[in-house]
Amino acid sequence: MAEPALTLQTARNLHLAAQGLLRKPRRRARPADILSTITQMSLLQIDTINVVARSPYLVLFSRLGEYPPHWLDEALARGELMEYWAHEACFLPRSDFALVRHQMLKPENMGWKYRAEWMAEHAEDIAELLDWIEQNGPVRSADFEHPRSGQRGWWDWKPHKKHLEGLFSAGKLMVIERRNFQRVYDITTRVMPHWNDEEHLVSQDIAQARMLENSARSLGIFKSGWLADYYRLKKVKLSDHLARWQAEGRVMRVNVETQGEMWLHCDLQPLLETPLRATHSAVLSPFDPVVWDRRRAQQLFNFSYRLECYTPAEKRKYGYFTLPLLHCGQLVGRMDAKMHRKTGELAINALYLEPDIAPGARLITGLQDAITSFAKWQGAQHITLASQPPSLQAEWGSGWEINRS
Repeated sequence: MAEPALTLQTARNLHLAAQGLLRKPRRRARPADILSTITQMSLLQIDTINVVARSPYLVLFSRLGEYPPHWLDEALARGELMEYWAHEACFLPRSDFALVRHQMLKPENMGWKYRAEWMAEHAEDIAELLDWIEQNGPVRSADFEHPRSGQRGWWDWKPHKKHLEGLFSAGKLMVIERRNFQRVYDITTRVMPHWNDEEHLVSQDIAQARMLENSARSLGIFKSGWLADYYRLKKVKLSDHLARWQAEGRVMRVNVETQGEMWLHCDLQPLLETPLRATHSAVLSPFDPVVWDRRRAQQLFNFSYRLECYTPAEKRKYGYFTLPLLHCGQLVGRMDAKMHRKTGELAINALYLEPDIAPGARLITGLQDAITSFAKWQGAQHITLASQPPSLQAEWGSGWEINRS
């Protein structure tokens, strides 16, 4: 049977459908949508930068529309979610604990995420800390003072912070909630009282196979080289998995314009029966699954993207914290923005369109609506634009007020 031939735009739309970004939300968000949306993506990457809304909240907003950010915190506190190292630090469904348990049991293989020398050197103090938590209950890093006073950089963690992070990576502690985005840790055996490694631990091969299956489903359409990066897996033989999935009817080969052979997850096959239109415009996080693999974003969307907050100011091309802009199936640009919460202002320092994007009326309206919704969700009263393409300047001027009704 000949492989189905797809246009590049159809492939993009299929990926966005798998990610929940193809069409605008059809109804108001509900608390249960937090877990279902993260399950759809498999992973929700965590980042603490709050120049605008922190990344995990923004990734959900891009898919759900306006919702109270505390819903994410409550889903974690209810035990629907857990935190652990996956793509990077991520929220994932608590039901996926078995997928990452092998990493917890061999933390020495996690590189910088687990400092074995530190844990060995401070073994007595760490044992006392673990015993204290077991006897007295959950703790935060903020509950402990730094032995040195004065201003310190983000790299200068207090000893107890290092202890807690090491115990977290080793699976002896879990994050049960966040208070003001600070982790609250408790003993894993108390958080997961029914879990028993001897009874419930699956083999590492099975755990990796399930992670790859999640990756295939969440990507929707993919090249084999994209799969392992989703959970940052190493030394996996993808050809065996793909052959088995194809034999089981889970994936099928397709031929995509300019891309060549790709794989389509069969959950999306019914979408090929009717024209697939993208109607959603949204502001994306730099850590959104659509763009967190920079190579994939370049290959699929022709979008060359780099987060420049760690680049010296004089070497930045676009700005400190640029947010990708999605419009109707394409990544059409990016904006460097900052939310001034005290004054209720979303300041767009610069907005750029991609060189091949023609700013027609639909795009201008779509982006303005997306940016307005993004700002309104964060409590902004007005939007200012310091720099933008001339084609948008004529329409938007230096900014606009937000109608709060």
